[in-house]
Amino acid sequence: MSLKAECATLEVPENPSGEGRRITLSIVRVPAISERKAADPLFILAGGPGMGAQEMYPAVAAAFSRVGRDRDIILLDQRGTGTSTPLACALDPDGALLRGKVATVEDIDAAARDCLDELRAKHDVRQYTTSVAVRDLETVREALGAERINLYGISYGTRVAQHYLRRHPDRVRSVVLDGVVPPGLALGPAIATDAEAALARIFKRCTAQPACRSAFGDPTATYRSLLERLRTTPREVRLPDPRTGEPRSLRFGHHHLAAVLRLSSYDASQAALLPVALHEAATKENFTPLASSLLMLYGSMQGSIATGMHYSVVCSEDIPFVGAVDRARLAATYMGTEMIDTLQRVCASWPRGPVDADFREPLSTAVPVLLLSGADDPVTPPSYGEAALRGLTDARHVVLADAGHGQLGAPCMDRVLRDFIDTAQPSKLDLKCLDKRSTAPFFTSLAGPPP
Repeated sequence: MSLKAECATLEVPENPSGEGRRITLSIVRVPAISERKAADPLFILAGGPGMGAQEMYPAVAAAFSRVGRDRDIILLDQRGTGTSTPLACALDPDGALLRGKVATVEDIDAAARDCLDELRAKHDVRQYTTSVAVRDLETVREALGAERINLYGISYGTRVAQHYLRRHPDRVRSVVLDGVVPPGLALGPAIATDAEAALARIFKRCTAQPACRSAFGDPTATYRSLLERLRTTPREVRLPDPRTGEPRSLRFGHHHLAAVLRLSSYDASQAALLPVALHEAATKENFTPLASSLLMLYGSMQGSIATGMHYSVVCSEDIPFVGAVDRARLAATYMGTEMIDTLQRVCASWPRGPVDADFREPLSTAVPVLLLSGADDPVTPPSYGEAALRGLTDARHVVLADAGHGQLGAPCMDRVLRDFIDTAQPSKLDLKCLDKRSTAPFFTSLAGPPP
C-alpha cells in the first residue's frame, strides 16, 4: 500500500543529558485532506515493544481514514525501532522455529549476548526506554509547532501514551488506548496465564455452538492431548510454504503447537481455524493446517520487532519488578515457563536504562481517554483496561465481544475514532455501529464454516 506522506528526520542526543553521540529520529506526516485542517495532529504509537509506527501504519490506515480528513497523522518511529536508529538483531538468527527446530533458553540468551555485543559498538542500549522516548515525543511535538496533540497507542504503545500524558498533560487533547497496559503492570509472568485464559474462552465459544461442538467435541481436551503427544513424539511435516509456495519440511513439536495457539488467539479470524486444525492433527495425523498457520503467522512477524530495543524496555521496565513466580501455575499452561525463564535469563546481563521514579504509579488525569479491549485478548485482557481506567475521570472503556488483540479492524472503528477525536467526549460516543459486528464463524471442515 502506498501513502502520500511527507518524511523528515530529527537529530536528538542519545543520552538525554546531551553528552555523547546523537541519533536520528524518523518522522512521517500523512497530511490531512482538508485545507482547513485542525491544529492538533494524531500521533500513532506502535506496540511491541520494538515495532515501528511507519511499518505498522499501512496495514491499519483504513481505520484512520476519517480522522485523516481533518487532521495530520504523525508516524514517529520510536527511538530504536523502524528507521529511528533501530536496535535490530535477529531474535532467532537461524530461523530455527520455521525450520522445525526449537531455540532453547540457552540459545536465545547466547543470541541476546551476541546482539548486545554488536549494538554496544555504536549505541548505549540503556537509552532506549519509555522514559527517554517520551522526551523524544515532546521534542517532535515542539518541532512540529503543535500546541496540543492526540495520541493513539496500541499494546506497548499504550504505555508510551500514558507516560507522555503523565509528563505533559497540558499538551494532550485526547488519547485512545487500544489493548491497554496499565502503568503498574510488569509484563512477563501473566503472559502465559492470560494466553491460556483467552484460548479457553475461544474454545468455550466453539462448544457453545452446536455445529462446532458436533464436529469437534471439546477442543480444549483435544489440544491438551495433542500437546502431550508432541512432547514425546514430534511429527515430520512436508508442505508448501503458504507465503512462497516453496516446499518446506518441519519437525513439528509441542513448542510449535504452542506458537500456533498463541498467535492464532490474537485475531478472531485466525482463532476460527483452530478447532478444525487441531482435529485434523489429533484424529487424522494431518499436521499440515497447523504447520501452515505457523509458517504464515510466525513468518509475518519476522523482522518486525527491533530485538535490542525490546530487551532495553523489558529488562528495564518489567523484569526487575517481577516478584515470585508461580511456576507450577505457568507449567499448567500451553506456554509453560519458557517465556519468563528466557526473559529473566537475558535480562540478567542486559543493561538497565533510566525509568522515571513515578513511571509505575497509577495515572490520574482529566484528559479524555477512550480505552479499547478485546474480550478474548491473549496478552492485554479487559481487566488491564479496567485497572488503567481507575484514575481516569473522563474516560470510557469499550470491550468488544469475541475480539482479540487490537480493535482497529472492527467494522466502523474508523467512525468511532473520528467521532471521539473530533469531540473529545467519550461519554457521548454513539457506539451502536459496533453492536452490528459479527464474529468470524468457526470452520467445521477444511472447506470452511457451515452454511
